[in-house]
Amino acid sequence: MAWLKALLKPVAYLSLSLYTLKYVAYAVPPVRYHVRLFLYLSALGICSAEGIVLAIVMSIAGQRFNIKYYVARSFYSLCGSLLDWEFVVEGEEHLNVRPAVMVGNHQSMIDILYLGRIFPKRASIMAKTQLKYMPLLGQWMWAAGTVFVDRARDKKSAVEALAEAGKTMKSQHTSLWMFPEGTRSMRENDDLLPFKKGAFHLAVQSGLPIIPVVCENYWRLYRKGIFEGGTLHIRVLPPIPTAGLGPDDVGELSERTRNIMLEALRDISRGPSARLEHPPQEKVQEALGSPTPEPQPASEPAHVPMPSASDSSVSELGVSSVRQRTISTASSRDAGADTEEDEGMVLVGRP
Repeated sequence: MAWLKALLKPVAYLSLSLYTLKYVAYAVPPVRYHVRLFLYLSALGICSAEGIVLAIVMSIAGQRFNIKYYVARSFYSLCGSLLDWEFVVEGEEHLNVRPAVMVGNHQSMIDILYLGRIFPKRASIMAKTQLKYMPLLGQWMWAAGTVFVDRARDKKSAVEALAEAGKTMKSQHTSLWMFPEGTRSMRENDDLLPFKKGAFHLAVQSGLPIIPVVCENYWRLYRKGIFEGGTLHIRVLPPIPTAGLGPDDVGELSERTRNIMLEALRDISRGPSARLEHPPQEKVQEALGSPTPEPQPASEPAHVPMPSASDSSVSELGVSSVRQRTISTASSRDAGADTEEDEGMVLVGRP
């Protein structure tokens, strides 16, 4: 494995250089924001390069479903220590329920760090197609089977691709992460943008549960000109069942899920002294107006078929047609408009 050592050696030297730069940021407060932003983007580049290698190795080993899990956790380990960011997670056991549609609040590009802390095994993400062309990051995301979104194409293709993704999720026992706000919502007050409905159409169409995830408002730690370290809370809410729901229920399901997540966001962003205990599943179901479902198993079934490297039809979500496909959305830029613009994408670029 001499080639692997040769590849990892410069990565180790670069990581050491980043830790050295970290302490420069402490010594010179006026440049802290820019240094920390550079550290974040550098860690993203390092882990993207790692992802390309893992995508090849794990595909050969028949572990393509878990590529993003290992890359996400290594990114959190490296970047979290560089930036002195730590996350305390409540309800993490709910992430073991799969297949499911996971939805989270989207504040800024730094959300990738909280994803790194909680991203589960056998899961994928939806991202805008522009990310596919970013150096290193785009290449490993493409190799790992990310579902890319193309806003320039018609909505019909989006519906068809989501339907195909849902079938694959059920057959391959995998989950999908989406940001239903559709764009960044970072602001000083604790609030959420109106939700786009793509994630909820997917869940209802496929009969899969929705798992809401809320990260504490981190305006106090990160915004333009400010980048500090600290501890944040993440709350994973109990799965919301969609069995028996139809297309006419999507709007109400979306709005009620948003209300539950908004309540959790305001709770965990108040500070430890005012924070409530983790809300019971009965409270979530009461807000949805549906009976409490039977508990779902937290572990995987005894046997889950894993794809082999030779199975070219399989991607991280299941089929390469999903991996290569770009999902279309409408072009409206209004955050509150009832469109599928930026439907659930992972957005990276500007702070």
